[in-house]
Amino acid sequence: MEKIRLSKLMSAQGLCSRREADTYIERGWVLVDGIAITELGTRILPHQTITLTRAAHQQQDARLTILLNKPIGYVSAQPEKDYKPAIDLINAENHYSEDRSQLRFDPRQLRGLAPAGRLDIDSTGLLVLTQDGRIAKHLIGEHSTVEKEYLVRVTGKLSKQGLALLNHGLSLDDEPLRPAEVSWLNRDQLRFVLRQGKKRQIRRMCELVGLLAVGLKRVRIGKVMLSDLPIGQWRYLHPDEQF
Repeated sequence: MEKIRLSKLMSAQGLCSRREADTYIERGWVLVDGIAITELGTRILPHQTITLTRAAHQQQDARLTILLNKPIGYVSAQPEKDYKPAIDLINAENHYSEDRSQLRFDPRQLRGLAPAGRLDIDSTGLLVLTQDGRIAKHLIGEHSTVEKEYLVRVTGKLSKQGLALLNHGLSLDDEPLRPAEVSWLNRDQLRFVLRQGKKRQIRRMCELVGLLAVGLKRVRIGKVMLSDLPIGQWRYLHPDEQF
């Protein structure tokens, strides 16, 4: 049986990201069958048992995840042209006043904070920023099937066949899309539930069936709802919340 790089297995098992795995290994925080591993690049058999020390778990528990209601005009990650990145909104002034978390904002919390997924510049709603590689992998990893729910305002006419295609049968970038859940909320608004996240996926899906998406808002990721979080404001993910 072929041995596999320890950091790759740790990531595949959802213990942490590969970058975090290398840090933990260097610090002696990774045990394989009860034995501490400290050499980067170590390879092990897939059936061997990997555990993290208490110190590793404590560091993971201290990592923050933030929920932002992103406005139009902000990009999810790196700045583009004259637009600002969404992380610029994470400051004391924009912290939701009714956040029930006991945490208080400190600029040092921005270190290692990165968006777990994209939300187009002309879209609003729930954006997750996290320091935790486990959460990022869960939400945007290659095999992630976490649901994302959107409210989409559209113009144009949609046939029954077109609605059926939105649910299943369309392809983008020469690749069939995973089944979705798409239904009418009212005469000009659709509800989309997706389990993947191709670039501008909803807008492109709408175009394929003769619709134009003129407004898009993400209201849920997994089990976490946007709820009444005001636009442009943010709060901490609470310990009792899971995606």
